[in-house]
Amino acid sequence: MAKSEYITSPPNITGMPPGVPYIIGNEAAERFSYYGMNSILTIFMTKYLTDKMGSMSTMQPANAEAWYHTFVSALYFLPLVGAVLADAVFGKFKVVMALSIVYCGGHAALALIGSPVAHMLEPRYILAIGLLLIALGAGGIKPCVSTNVGDQFGHSNKHLLTRVFNWFYFSINIGSAFSTLLIPWLLEPYKASPWLSDHVSPSVVSFLESPRLHSPDIAFGLPGVLMAIATVVFWLGRKKFVHIPPTGFKNYMREIFNRHTLKILGNLLIPVPFVMIFWSLWQQNFSSWIVQAESMDRHFLGTEWLSSQIQTVNPIFILIMLPLFSYLVYPLVGRVINLTPLRRIGAGLFVTAGAFFIVAMIQTRLDGGLKPNIIWQVWAFVILTAGEVLVSPTHLEFSYTQAPVKLKSLVMCTYTIAISLGNVFTAVVNFVIQNPDGTVKLQGTSYFMFFVWVMLGTGVLFAIVTPFYKGRTYLQDQPEAALAAQPEV
Repeated sequence: MAKSEYITSPPNITGMPPGVPYIIGNEAAERFSYYGMNSILTIFMTKYLTDKMGSMSTMQPANAEAWYHTFVSALYFLPLVGAVLADAVFGKFKVVMALSIVYCGGHAALALIGSPVAHMLEPRYILAIGLLLIALGAGGIKPCVSTNVGDQFGHSNKHLLTRVFNWFYFSINIGSAFSTLLIPWLLEPYKASPWLSDHVSPSVVSFLESPRLHSPDIAFGLPGVLMAIATVVFWLGRKKFVHIPPTGFKNYMREIFNRHTLKILGNLLIPVPFVMIFWSLWQQNFSSWIVQAESMDRHFLGTEWLSSQIQTVNPIFILIMLPLFSYLVYPLVGRVINLTPLRRIGAGLFVTAGAFFIVAMIQTRLDGGLKPNIIWQVWAFVILTAGEVLVSPTHLEFSYTQAPVKLKSLVMCTYTIAISLGNVFTAVVNFVIQNPDGTVKLQGTSYFMFFVWVMLGTGVLFAIVTPFYKGRTYLQDQPEAALAAQPEV
């Protein structure tokens, strides 16, 4: 396709770029597909996994958690591959389109787990194939989609970057909120409540209770449909958003391996080991928190919630807290101190430790034979979400603005690598604590308190190290003279 058909540099406008709605719409649908599938993985492996004869073949919680975090760590490491292909060889659009098709194939494979195919192939093998394809697709497009947001902005409308990255994160959580509420319901057997039976026709109740509506093929298949929609939305926006041309592999390597770039990359890696520990804790709301919720009283707001549905409160709180922090908290705190991105991240680390402390106290009650209400885990989600708002969108924006123009996708991988390494850490912990007799070394409260102390230590070290950071902001259309005159911050 001729280059003239695409916009290759940000338009000189002060308002919102025309391509942003397509990118954000794509992200909302893609995140629905990912988080919907992601929300039921641990519960599926521990409660519903069978062999090809149809007999139960479930995993122990620690083993399922270890494999879950291994999958997530692989997914968030593969953006390195997608970044190089996008920036150096094919461009972001072609990479996103090609890997989105692979992504859809992964969802299709998972949907086969509840079909007759599962009687011919071992369901564990189908699960592994599906997750591998999803890791390739979701991981490969990850740096391309997020940097595509930043590529739409130039010097004339750079003041909108923080707001748009927050809206981008907002779209992620819109998709996540709907999927983490709906998809677990499609997996687990359902019995209509007495109120519903009294107020809805028997045919509707019969449909809602149908075993065919609540099965692995439906629960894993619907996210695939949303991923297909995400792919179409992205394709529809191809004439609206900016396409930054690839630099060529040789130029790309030359751009990376020079003293100036290596210094920038070295600086950008400083926050990664600290943010990785944040993700080590945060990602467990899809694993250890779900396992904990299985033993709690989940009657809340007049409904008996599924253990894998509780995480829905996280994206809901995100939708509330993002505008709250952007328009109220940050401006108010900014009157007292200069609230730099690194200071926001540091505060988020300590806040996240508080969330895990609440979960540890819940576990203490469970270990004592009590059955606390799920509202206590909801309070932990409030604190966890505050930590996420401080850390995640801030690190996303920080990685983009500190990256040289020709290496935006690659440097965005410092964000995804932090997530990958955090999940590696959690996976290793869960593999190491398993004893041959099926018991675990970090039992109950001690497991959660281990992560509390790790997080607190990380926060202290971050406060010591980050004052030495020196960086500089890079935007797509920034003049070289202005860049050279810009002081390091």
